[in-house]
Amino acid sequence: MKAFIENEAGSRLKHEHDEKTLEPKGTTVVSRAFPWPYGFILETTGQDGDNVDCFVLTQKPLRTGDIVDCDPIGMIEQIEDGEVDHKIFACLHDEAAVLNDAAAEQFKDFALHVFEHIPGKTMNIGRRCDKQTALEYIERHRDRSQTARR
Repeated sequence: MKAFIENEAGSRLKHEHDEKTLEPKGTTVVSRAFPWPYGFILETTGQDGDNVDCFVLTQKPLRTGDIVDCDPIGMIEQIEDGEVDHKIFACLHDEAAVLNDAAAEQFKDFALHVFEHIPGKTMNIGRRCDKQTALEYIERHRDRSQTARR
């Protein structure tokens, strides 16, 4: 799968792009720095109408606008303001990573505090899911026009 990186690890800048054209839309500052490069999976549409979100567990310095080939390794269920906004976790093709307890706790801490600057924002973190569940979730949310081309 291909992921578009919107936000760099270690940065509190949250870049927003049109997720279908990849054109920049704006930048805001969030309450916590991103623990890993974060963006979305190309050619998908999640339950919230946006592309499926993706964190790439890597130490490599991925930059805003990079498009990387990666493999899903798991998923964490998340509900943001009452809407499903699950997060896929992936690793680069030439790296190995696991969505272990430490990574899941690091994500939970980030997710529960990243939008503290927005009054009334609610975030609920659900279960951690395995690679197969992540693959099935991505497949269910592939854009239809892309699925038809295969």
